[in-house]
Amino acid sequence: MFGIPGKQAVSMTPAAAAQISKLMTKDGHAGLRIGVKKGGCAGMEYTMEYVDQTDPMDEVVEQDGARVMIAPMAQMFLFGTEIDYQTSLLESGFRFNNPNVAEACGCGESIKFNEMPASQG
Repeated sequence: MFGIPGKQAVSMTPAAAAQISKLMTKDGHAGLRIGVKKGGCAGMEYTMEYVDQTDPMDEVVEQDGARVMIAPMAQMFLFGTEIDYQTSLLESGFRFNNPNVAEACGCGESIKFNEMPASQG
C-alpha cells in the first residue's frame, strides 16, 4: 500500500527473524502482526500479536522463515522500520528502530511520530 517497488516495508535483524520463526514453529502461528494504537505517555504505542491467518489487507514481509504482517492502518507509520530482538541480563524483547518516530518515552514502547504531510489534492 505505501511500499516502494523492490523494498520491503519493514526489515528484521537476524536475531528478530530467528525469534519470530522459533515462536511461529513452537506455537503453530502463521506470523506476527504489528501495528500502532493510541496510548502511552508519548501518544502512540506499538502492538504485536501472533495470528493464525493473514488478513488480505495486511502487508506481509517474510525473511529467513519469519513472517510479519503489518496492519493496514499502521503501514504508513512503520515503513522503513527495522525489527530487532535483544537480550540482556535484565530483559529480552523486540525493539523497533523506526525512522518515522519523532519522540519516544524512556522505555521505548510509547512513541510520537513525525507529522505526516497533508495530501496535495
